[in-house]
Amino acid sequence: MQWDDEAIVLGVRRHGETSVIAEMMTRDHGRHLGLVRSGRSRAMQPVLQPGNSVEVTWRARLDEHLGDFRIEPLQLRAGRLMETATAVYGIQAMAALLRFLPERDPHPHLFNALGIILEHLDEPADAGELFVRFELAVLNDLGFGLDLEECVATGSREDLVYVSPKSGRAVCRAAGEPWADKMLALPSFLAVERRHAADCDALSQAFRLTAFFLNRHVCEPRGLELASARDGFVQAVLKALAVAEASRPQELAQ
Repeated sequence: MQWDDEAIVLGVRRHGETSVIAEMMTRDHGRHLGLVRSGRSRAMQPVLQPGNSVEVTWRARLDEHLGDFRIEPLQLRAGRLMETATAVYGIQAMAALLRFLPERDPHPHLFNALGIILEHLDEPADAGELFVRFELAVLNDLGFGLDLEECVATGSREDLVYVSPKSGRAVCRAAGEPWADKMLALPSFLAVERRHAADCDALSQAFRLTAFFLNRHVCEPRGLELASARDGFVQAVLKALAVAEASRPQELAQ
């Protein structure tokens, strides 16, 4: 058995004295593990860093075997990703999300999304919004997608401001107002009829929204918790945005 694919490094763990088992998110073969012989060498260690893009060749006698990876570097972005807290925590948090998916199950759209987010992890506002959409995509692929396009009660696509915690569907203001204290907020940048850039408050709402459904549908049934890296990412993004928003009035006043 053999195939070639493009991949993004998610992590590695030691195997023996000189080798590692590498975890990759591949374009066409999903999240995939493989043995990299001499993976701890000086030449390979910089390549096998989380966030790097590589070309992989996987070989095994049988499809169910672990198999070996042969690695060729494509884009070594790990050095840049280590420069900010949002990037350091972001790649760890996304890798943890991808581990909820079955191994070797293809998700090419998630592979593409991961590559895009990695290019924007040093931009807190963009990184936060893209990360939320990534979490929503993972939920959808796991069979727990949210329907945020129309009100579950009226069918309206306007003035959607809530999400029902029971159904995971959007609710318009008029229909949801009597139960507002039991509803989850629908961040304005996720609403179909009024999408615009996310601010600090909207991202806070979005992080709470996705965390609620990830915990309910994915983590709790498995006896797991969301990765601590997600908390680190959320705090880093919100802190950076709060600082940026606080500085704007001063800039305008000058």
